[in-house]
Amino acid sequence: MATGQRVALAGMIVSGLLAVIKITTGLMGHSSAVVADGIESAGDVLSSGVVLLALTVAAKPADSEHPYGHGRAETLAGFSLGFMLVITGLVISVSALRRVDAVGPSPEAYVIWPLIGSVVMKSTLAGVKFHYGRKIGSSALMADAWNDAVDILSALSALAAVSLAILVPHHIPAADQWGAFAVGVIVVFTGLRVARDGAMHLMDTMPDSATISMIRSVAVTVPGVRGVEKCFARKTGLQYHVDLHLEVDPEITVRRSHDIATQVRIVIKETLPWVADVLVHVEPAP
Repeated sequence: MATGQRVALAGMIVSGLLAVIKITTGLMGHSSAVVADGIESAGDVLSSGVVLLALTVAAKPADSEHPYGHGRAETLAGFSLGFMLVITGLVISVSALRRVDAVGPSPEAYVIWPLIGSVVMKSTLAGVKFHYGRKIGSSALMADAWNDAVDILSALSALAAVSLAILVPHHIPAADQWGAFAVGVIVVFTGLRVARDGAMHLMDTMPDSATISMIRSVAVTVPGVRGVEKCFARKTGLQYHVDLHLEVDPEITVRRSHDIATQVRIVIKETLPWVADVLVHVEPAP
C-alpha cells in the first residue's frame, strides 16, 4: 500500500476511536460541545475513507479513455471533502442554536479528557498528513490534513466552552451550546477553503510563478534550446502536465528540432519528479 493510502487509513482508525469516545462521553456527561466534536470526528472517518478511495483510483495507470491518468479523482475528492465539511458544520451549528435556551444539567468534569486527548492525537495526525501531502503533492491528503487541523480548533473551542459551563454554570448557562456552535462555524469555514482549493485545480489554475520558472530553467539547460516562449502547467492529481513552446534555431532540420524537444521532455521529467509529462511545441527562435 502506498504511503498516502497508509496515512489515510491511519486517519480513519484514529478518527473512529475518537468519535466513539467523545460521543459516548458527551452523552453520559451531558455535554453538547463534546458530542458535536465527536460527530465532527465521525465525519472525519468518512472523509479519510474518501481520500483513501481517491488515492487508490489516482494510482491507476493511464489508459485509452484516460490518457492523462486518473489523478483528477484525487483532486475531485478534495473538492468533495470541502462540501462535506460545510454540511457537517452547518448541521452542528444549527443543532446547537436550537438547544441554546434548553435548560439541562451542567457537564461532568470528566468530559474534558477526551477533548484533551483529541487535541494531542489530531495534532500528530495533522502534522503527518501535511508532511506527506506536500511530499507526494496530494490535494486530497492536504484537505484531510486541514480537516484534522480544524478538529484541533474545534476541540479547543469545545474545551473552553465546557470549562466555562463547569466552572461558572450560573453566569453562562448556555456556554456548552455556544461551544458546539463555534465548532460548527469553524468546520464550515475550513470546508469552504478546502472546496476552493479543489475547485482551483479542477479549473486548471496555473501553479505559482516559482514552479513555472523551475520548469523553464530546466528546459533551457538542454543543448540547442534558444529559449522558452510559453510554459503552461495544470495539475492532474498528484502531478503536473506541462505544455511547452520551445524556441530553436530556425535553420536546423525537423529531425534535429524533434530530437531537442524529446530531450527537453526527458530532462524535465527526470529532474522534476512532480511533472507527469511534457507536451513540447517547437517554435523558430527570433
